[in-house]
Amino acid sequence: MRVLGLSFSQSQLGSYILVLSEAKGERKLPIIIKPADAQYIALKVEGISTPRPLTQDLFRNFAELFSVELQEVFIHEVAEGIFYSKLIFTNALDEYQLDCCVGDAISMSLSFGCPIYANESVLLTAGVHMDNDGTISEDQYEKNMDTKKSRVVSVENLEKMLEKALENEEFEIAAQLRDRINSLKSKEDEGHSKS
Repeated sequence: MRVLGLSFSQSQLGSYILVLSEAKGERKLPIIIKPADAQYIALKVEGISTPRPLTQDLFRNFAELFSVELQEVFIHEVAEGIFYSKLIFTNALDEYQLDCCVGDAISMSLSFGCPIYANESVLLTAGVHMDNDGTISEDQYEKNMDTKKSRVVSVENLEKMLEKALENEEFEIAAQLRDRINSLKSKEDEGHSKS
């Protein structure tokens, strides 16, 4: 699986929808995640670095210090809309599995650069197919979520994350988000002026 899109949730205020896509297939897996996980994922996807390590980066640094490597993230079950995942670590001798909420698991996979896998039963239960115009069918998680035509993280969603970072007094992250938003807006303005 790979991260395909991230969008503010209209149905669950304060949450975000992360869309994973099969690497070799057409099914998508929309997952509702916490704002903190969405913020970290957006920073990683956009290539924004923070002056100090965030929790996921701190955990990665700690694991590397003791020669522990995250091999994969495995989303193994979904029940009543809750996704269950595991982090699978190795220290070259032994393998360890830790249960983890799915937002943290995806964040960790981006921090470590490891693959994300989903059990076939999870895809059968919660996976969706995109319509021809790139939207998820109306009976799926969100109406009109366009992931083919848009960026992984839209400017609008980055602006909402910026507001949240300011509310939480995360000023360094807010500054990085502000700079990325300004950069994207200037690229959009250049594109419109060329038309």
